[in-house]
Amino acid sequence: MLYGIVAFPEKHVQDIANSWRRRHDPHYASIPAHLTLREAKEWSEEQLQHTVAHLEQVTSAMPPFTISLNRVSTFYPVSHVLYLALQDTTGMEKLQSAICSGPLTVASPKYVYTPHVTIGQELSADELHDLYGNLRMQSIDLLTKIDRIHLLYQTDNGSWTAYQSFLLRG
Repeated sequence: MLYGIVAFPEKHVQDIANSWRRRHDPHYASIPAHLTLREAKEWSEEQLQHTVAHLEQVTSAMPPFTISLNRVSTFYPVSHVLYLALQDTTGMEKLQSAICSGPLTVASPKYVYTPHVTIGQELSADELHDLYGNLRMQSIDLLTKIDRIHLLYQTDNGSWTAYQSFLLRG
């Protein structure tokens, strides 16, 4: 089964992100607005149990923190993705680094970890540039608390649902 690890922002941030995602993200109906902490991967039942134990350990030592999303950015030309960017990525990078250690170490990551909330993807180049040109001029000042992470699995219909949630309690 395919599993991934995410943090969901608070509802007010999800509502704003979803107002753009509804039209510009083909994965809108499959998963709520989120910050990915570990890319999706197939795990056996044994790997899943090691993952759960590892996440219990990591979250027991990590305190909750607040992030600020303050602008729209893009991964162009690497990919046609628009996202809400963090003002300071330190907290999310620390959390992601702790998660992606031990049994969840990623041997050869495809990308440098950039915590973000995707608001558009799989856009044409023209659509990406037009949307980015409009959105980057908007004033964005969103605060959200990160106090838990979620181990998700992909269902047969392609949507993602929670397998287990872990409170940050450090």
